[in-house]
Amino acid sequence: MRRMRPLGSAVTALVSASLIGLGLLSPGVAQTRSAEDSARPTSTLVETTNGKVRGRSQTGYDQWLGIPYAADPTGKSRWTAPRPAARWAGVRDATRFSDRCAQASGWDPGYEDPTLTEDCLSLNVYTPEGTRGRLPVLVWIHGGGFTGGAGQDTNPRKFAQQANAVVVTVNYRLGALGYLNLPQLRKENGDGPGTFGLLDQQAALRWVQANIGHFGGDARNVTIAGQSAGGSSVCAQLASPTAKGLFSRAVIMSGGCSLQSAGAGETSSLAFVKEVGCSTASDVLACLRARPAADIVSAQQKAGIRPSLGGAAFPADPAVAVPAGKFNRVPVMLGQVSSERSLFTFQNYDYLGKPLTAPQYEALVKSTYGTDAELVLAEYPVTEFDSPGVAWTTVQNDSTSYTRQQVMGQLARYVPTYAYEFTESDTPQFTSIHLIQQKSEVARKFPFGATHVDDLGYLWEYLGQTVPYSDDQLELSDQMIRYWGRFAAKGDPNGEHTPKWPKYDPGTDAMMSLSACDTSPATDRPPAACSRTTDRFGTEHNTAFWRSLAS
Repeated sequence: MRRMRPLGSAVTALVSASLIGLGLLSPGVAQTRSAEDSARPTSTLVETTNGKVRGRSQTGYDQWLGIPYAADPTGKSRWTAPRPAARWAGVRDATRFSDRCAQASGWDPGYEDPTLTEDCLSLNVYTPEGTRGRLPVLVWIHGGGFTGGAGQDTNPRKFAQQANAVVVTVNYRLGALGYLNLPQLRKENGDGPGTFGLLDQQAALRWVQANIGHFGGDARNVTIAGQSAGGSSVCAQLASPTAKGLFSRAVIMSGGCSLQSAGAGETSSLAFVKEVGCSTASDVLACLRARPAADIVSAQQKAGIRPSLGGAAFPADPAVAVPAGKFNRVPVMLGQVSSERSLFTFQNYDYLGKPLTAPQYEALVKSTYGTDAELVLAEYPVTEFDSPGVAWTTVQNDSTSYTRQQVMGQLARYVPTYAYEFTESDTPQFTSIHLIQQKSEVARKFPFGATHVDDLGYLWEYLGQTVPYSDDQLELSDQMIRYWGRFAAKGDPNGEHTPKWPKYDPGTDAMMSLSACDTSPATDRPPAACSRTTDRFGTEHNTAFWRSLAS
């Protein structure tokens, strides 16, 4: 039997009872609180460094939406480092999301049309109902390939209540507006080109340091977390000297640990400048800053731009800094889903009505793996798979897993590291694919498994939609929230009523495999999660083969 994920209910009474039992709350607590703690209002009116904001109380949680953390980055401020937001008089309404950052349309609900707004540097704060004292803070950096998405994509109300934590979600500049890297920009200011969106994230973290205490959060206990491009952003912040002290834990979900070189960023940026029609202008920057957002978004569809190294904030590639131990040394949780790349095979081929053919598979392997291509084709012959698409997915899954395994080991040399793989292959796909499957037989038959983004719905509601999780999968959700919540609180996911999660050790390759049970509704057994420690990650993803290519 499947049921919809519940909306959640207030947990204040349970949390208070637990804290009293631990001796952390007492009738005299008001006398022992700091001035900052006692300043936490009982209403949703909160004073920030920029002025007062009024949020909204919901069932079991409070929220403040669309709070500016940096100034409007438009006009002459387009392609400059983030500047502090201006103060405002009176009380600012914080009951609605701000605009999303400029981006093209996509298949996610709410993204049917392009977004052409640039005044978007805002964040959202969620707290458990009746928050008092100093709670752990989790700052969520959304994914979307550095070209799409927004902080509002995730609603963390269930996480905030069950983990008893403050959650902040953030917008940051995307695409060409976030990562243009040109000599003219570097001449203006060497700190920013190639990394404006990453600097936005740091500006949001500085806002958190200055303000989160007024919302009941502990500025000394901040975890940054992200998935996909958000996970890559987290790793970039780990390697950033100017992010030191802004967070005390890090969670990397399905994200890489590398940034392209400044030279590569400049090459793609020059292609963009040509595409948008400014390459022959006497003043290239003036031409670019005069272009409407619609032209920027259209041009980046043909000439994409991603973050690249540069300036004092991002001088070193995380792929170099992490193995050398030259990063912000905080506890790290990182992992992936077991079939990361199936989503992209579907998106690029089957979704377009053009499933991958055997000759295309061979060409892809050759263009991707170069001098190693023949070895890859011999290890993964197309005839041994159900389809060329499955073959390509498997190759990409395994090569990605090998790279991630290396990062796990590199981090584990220096900091407490907890590795995982989300292996619940029977899960309903994430919102966008789930909606497509309602209309498309091709999508229903496609072998997604546990693919990119599928794990997010187990931590929080995604894109304002609910998908039909089984009772066992809802138990897995509760378990994952416990793990992530404990890690945010103390840098260690372990605690009562959950399987032991060991620190990662490359010698054993032991990590947590996150999955649900398959409890029959005809029995009297309760629904349950079936997560367990496993040492089979390398075997299941053939990482020994990929290691042989790298040696």
